Amino acid sequence: MQKPSEKASTYTENAFAAIKLTIIVTLVATPLNMIFGIAAAWAVTKFEFPGKNLLITLIDIPFAVSPVISGLIFVLVFGLQGWFGEWLYAHNIKIIFTEYGIILATIFVTFPFIARELIPLMQEQGSEEEYAALMLGANIWQIFFKVTLPNIKWGLLYGLILCNARAMGEFGAVSVVSGHIRGETNTVPLHVEILYNEYNFAAAFAVASILAVLGIITLIIKNLLELKIRKQTH
Repeated sequence: MQKPSEKASTYTENAFAAIKLTIIVTLVATPLNMIFGIAAAWAVTKFEFPGKNLLITLIDIPFAVSPVISGLIFVLVFGLQGWFGEWLYAHNIKIIFTEYGIILATIFVTFPFIARELIPLMQEQGSEEEYAALMLGANIWQIFFKVTLPNIKWGLLYGLILCNARAMGEFGAVSVVSGHIRGETNTVPLHVEILYNEYNFAAAFAVASILAVLGIITLIIKNLLELKIRKQTH
């Protein structure tokens, strides 16, 4: 039987492991979704191409599908009995019940946030400035960094905040693909659930307070950005 001091040490180690994994997942998912969101919004608002409506539909899928169902889909695709399960097992690649599965699930449920924030903004702004820069001889990268990006920076930051907050707090999809392995595949929300189910309310509250503080900070930054955007539009 573990001594009280050993139990406390174990709880602390598991909590820090959950915090570390949550930070890693967020730092991977948010930048990737930023790249996808900008590319998708730019393609949808600035160009006409076959499959444009399909792309818009794909962007909205995570909003229409329950996160738990999303996690189950990943299990059906990458699990041992899934579509690619045998091939992944043969090549010693494990996705489900690892941090890689958690990252994939988090990316999926959070990727609409930035794109959906930028698409209406870029549609409202139009393409006149980009065409003017093109007529003056600017290449596509110069147009993006000198014209498009400065015009969408506040909307992009707003989308990043929403994406970051959802990535840190995602529970449903991550719960399905994580396997709930203590100290390895538990993010902060999953760790809080385990502590609560064990009636360790003090520890659960302490870990949950981290998410609460992050949520408050996110709301403050969100409100400051909204105020900044309103000042610029008036």
